[in-house]
Amino acid sequence: MSLAVVFLLGFLAVSHGQQAGTETEEYHLPLTWENGGSSVSASVVIDSNWRWTHSTEDTTNCYDGNEWDSTLCPDADTCTENCAIDGVDQGTWGDTYGITSSGSQITLTFVTEGEYSTDIGSRVFLMADDDNYQIFNLLDQEFSFDVDASNLPCGLNGALYFVSMDEDGGTSKYSTNTAGAKYGTGYCDAQCPHDVKFIAGKANVEGWNPSDDDPNAGTGDLGACCHEMDIWEANSMAQSYTTHVCSVDGYTPCTGTDCGDNGDDRYSGVCDKDGCDFASYRVGQTDFCGSGLTVDSSSTITVITQFITGGGGGLQEVRRIYQQGGQTIQNAPVNFPGDVDEYDSITEDYCVDIKRYFGDTNDFDAKGGMSGMSDALSKGMVLVMSLWDDHYAHMLWLDSTYPEDSNEPGALRGPCETSSGNPEEIESQFPGSTVTFSNIKLGPIQSY
Repeated sequence: MSLAVVFLLGFLAVSHGQQAGTETEEYHLPLTWENGGSSVSASVVIDSNWRWTHSTEDTTNCYDGNEWDSTLCPDADTCTENCAIDGVDQGTWGDTYGITSSGSQITLTFVTEGEYSTDIGSRVFLMADDDNYQIFNLLDQEFSFDVDASNLPCGLNGALYFVSMDEDGGTSKYSTNTAGAKYGTGYCDAQCPHDVKFIAGKANVEGWNPSDDDPNAGTGDLGACCHEMDIWEANSMAQSYTTHVCSVDGYTPCTGTDCGDNGDDRYSGVCDKDGCDFASYRVGQTDFCGSGLTVDSSSTITVITQFITGGGGGLQEVRRIYQQGGQTIQNAPVNFPGDVDEYDSITEDYCVDIKRYFGDTNDFDAKGGMSGMSDALSKGMVLVMSLWDDHYAHMLWLDSTYPEDSNEPGALRGPCETSSGNPEEIESQFPGSTVTFSNIKLGPIQSY
């Protein structure tokens, strides 16, 4: 996933780094959740990509707009030595990033006009303590949360998902990363993002290309890969849950072909970027989830995901259940033409059949399939919550027709127009868009 922040000159300009600065004392936003029926007083930390990065000697910005400072960052090693990320104080959470919490509820706001900067989107991680991310072990467990996506139009994605980040943010692996999880370092996902400014404890300066259509972002030679379990990618128009596997174990930096960049290398990388998704609209259940539909996106939805092993020890099924208005709603089933089986969850057979029916490359199976996903889940994953727009594909892969001119099965993914999702238009027309997550719970299957 790729998110953006508008960088402006000034003390609070938002940027990136791996050493911990000393200008602002770090504050983690409180958030409670429930583990096995017991309430946990926890907190979230904002991703280091949203933080002010400055010289270790003074307050000179290391990164401005979508370019590195050529003096402080002439190369990766020098930049890593010269630059530090700083803390986020209590007031900055709401005033600069548009993120608020109360009890078990957290709200992310799309565009926030701060005193010194305009923030676009956000990404936060759940903490176990001040220095470590909370690690979730999901096999044979049920994960539940409430979400209000009613204020998210076409082109936005209010996402909740798990990735195989390092518990400490990378401090034990990379000596140059002294900031760690406390400062939101070490992000990775199955897209092997190149826009992360520091990867594996090193500044992603080499080969850095400022984006042509995003004045706040760019990409470097390095990418950051790891397994990803998308529990909820959605706006008010469409939703999906997706398993993404990788042929590597845990947080893995990449370069070149291993990153699987879009184009000829997409399926040559170490991670399955397409994933095996269950998206109701895409599998033909166009009247299942949306405003006023069976699962009504105009009000709060309880989303339950079960990770079922069937007693065999390995993941066999990822099952989705909804609760709303006092009713339990099972996931809408799908039949693929020429197939007698009916599916209402992600299984190995479902992934094979959906790839066959849609004519998609089955990279999920090639990279390890359900067995690979099972291995990743057994080692534990970090919870991520984010709100973002899409400069690459305008979120058409989630809520519209993608590829835009395709009439093939699987191309219709949501009711939004193919002209929708332009970040410049969304940011100006829907800056107050929000997503609210609450009542996060983990427990035995059928406990919620």
